Amino acid sequence: MKTEITNFHYNRASNLPGIVKTLLKFASYFYDAATIIRNFLYDKYILPITCVNAKVISVGNLTTGGVGKTPVVANIANYYAEQYGEKVCIISRGYCGHLDNKNVNVIKLDGDIKCDAYYAGDEPFWLAQNTHPEVIVLTCADRVKAAEYAVNNFQVQTIVLDDAFQHRRINRDADIVLVDSEMKFGNEGLLPYGPLRENLNGLKRADIIYVVSKNTDHKKAEQYARIMAKKLEKDVRVCRVEPDIIYNIKTGAPLDKSQPVTALCAIGQPEQFLKFLGDLKVEGMLIYEDHYTYTREDIAQIKGNIVTTEKDAVKIQRFGFNNVYALKLKTEFDLRKILN
Repeated sequence: MKTEITNFHYNRASNLPGIVKTLLKFASYFYDAATIIRNFLYDKYILPITCVNAKVISVGNLTTGGVGKTPVVANIANYYAEQYGEKVCIISRGYCGHLDNKNVNVIKLDGDIKCDAYYAGDEPFWLAQNTHPEVIVLTCADRVKAAEYAVNNFQVQTIVLDDAFQHRRINRDADIVLVDSEMKFGNEGLLPYGPLRENLNGLKRADIIYVVSKNTDHKKAEQYARIMAKKLEKDVRVCRVEPDIIYNIKTGAPLDKSQPVTALCAIGQPEQFLKFLGDLKVEGMLIYEDHYTYTREDIAQIKGNIVTTEKDAVKIQRFGFNNVYALKLKTEFDLRKILN
């Protein structure tokens, strides 16, 4: 059912019965009303917004599913750590990790990663692996609590919030919103009828919008960015995501592309991952729901080489298989003047 609803959200072939669509539409009216009221209360400062003694940059989006926030968060954190020598902390909710996220969990500190992807969650663990050694990574459902912890205990100067556009309790100096150049806003309906977490008026809060282009030809994304910039009168830029290398997650050796592979992933938008495998001999595909926790048996049943995403690879690493390869993506976007 979840897969069918996702297909419906993004205008793909779906077998949802008409009565289900009607019920989803009806429920979305209540969701829309709730988000409008909530945003109004924050806009008028009726609901409190907490400021912390650090620069705060939020990276988020308006839709459910994978837009590509995680590498953008990593690049921003690395930029402030490397270019300015600042003490930087990334705060993630730690979705699908196995730690108690009512508490603040230290995932990475002083270059030391404290736990694996099973406990941290796939995205926080990937962030821990792919950021400057001095970048701190925390998880907590309460971003205010985590931000205050980071400032008070580690004296951080810059905080990067992962997936926090709708988490309005914390004041931010820059709100960055990502939009998928292919999927855009799906059917433009609100949850549960569509993929939107709030209506499109939410884009007015954004300081910078990045159109994420997961393609080798970025002309379509560049045109869409120009249209959005003119329509919204916002700073709209293109974030270019392209395939880089495919490497063995145990040895680091490159994949022999003449050999057949099985594609495996559990991400929000698997179609774009599969497009990047176009020059490989893909003989099978296994697609799980986003954030799925793999078991050893899931991997052991697959014969031959497996190619997956880096987000999935961090969850498979602990099993120690020799036949798993990860597709590394390179992400390029303009980081200048995020903060004045």
